[in-house]
Amino acid sequence: MKKVNYAAIDIGSNAVRLLVKCVNEENSAELMSKIQLIRVPLRLGEDSFTMGVISEEKEKKLIRLMKAYKQLMKIYDVVDYRACATSAMRDARNGKEITQRIAKKTGIRVEIIDGQEEAHIVYDNHIEQLFISGQNYLYVDVGGGSTEINLISDGELKKSHSYNIGTVRMLSGMVKEEEKEALRADLANLTQEYAPIHIIGSGGNINKLFRLADKKDKKTSFLPIKSLHDTYEALKVLSSEERIKQFKLKPDRADVIVPAAEIFLEIATQVKATGITVPTIGLSDGIIDSLYTQNMKMPITPQSK
Repeated sequence: MKKVNYAAIDIGSNAVRLLVKCVNEENSAELMSKIQLIRVPLRLGEDSFTMGVISEEKEKKLIRLMKAYKQLMKIYDVVDYRACATSAMRDARNGKEITQRIAKKTGIRVEIIDGQEEAHIVYDNHIEQLFISGQNYLYVDVGGGSTEINLISDGELKKSHSYNIGTVRMLSGMVKEEEKEALRADLANLTQEYAPIHIIGSGGNINKLFRLADKKDKKTSFLPIKSLHDTYEALKVLSSEERIKQFKLKPDRADVIVPAAEIFLEIATQVKATGITVPTIGLSDGIIDSLYTQNMKMPITPQSK
């Protein structure tokens, strides 16, 4: 195998993403390179978290999008893919039925993964180069419906948790107080056992917050907590329309970015972190890494055209 393309479909609570990457085994310096990334904000969580089901209208849009992604994977000669649905589809009573209809109408197999698997996929994203031996890290991925945290100590995964605390869920007023208390209690225990803890942040919102922040270290992708707090304070006093205009945010980013900042600030406060390292990696990257690892162990069977 020299050059092959892999794809990941991430059906999240806020957006549905298609990521296509090329694996080039002849280039050891850059084994994987991004070919295409498409993000469509369907906001499945708005239905799932408030009504417990995904509406027929949003299901139709999701199926249309899966058909489009299927064609794009053909165009990019994708040899293997994995489609994962997370918090919104987990919570929806009709989530499994929707995946069955997607398979029937598009041929795309969608897996509804639990929070633990989501956390592991994110962690398994070949991020060991970020870790310094002997130090402790909290890898935090904030999504629309849930937040995943992984505690890595001396390069090894020690703890992994998922919480039903996410940006769309917060905007919908559907985050339970006991879930917040569970997160705080777990963070207190981790801090007691592993302090000091460095945070690595994942997700579109923390990437955007990093770009918006005034004081940051671009070389190390380090965002000081004070800079994050200042950016949060500047954003939270504005309406979504004002954020779009003043900070040039997309409409589907303008509302969720504030609760995302609140989640990261809460976690950083609990573990007494001074800042957050923000590499541009996420669930979709982890899916493709796992596909490549699996296919290294067995021959690739190209997807049907």
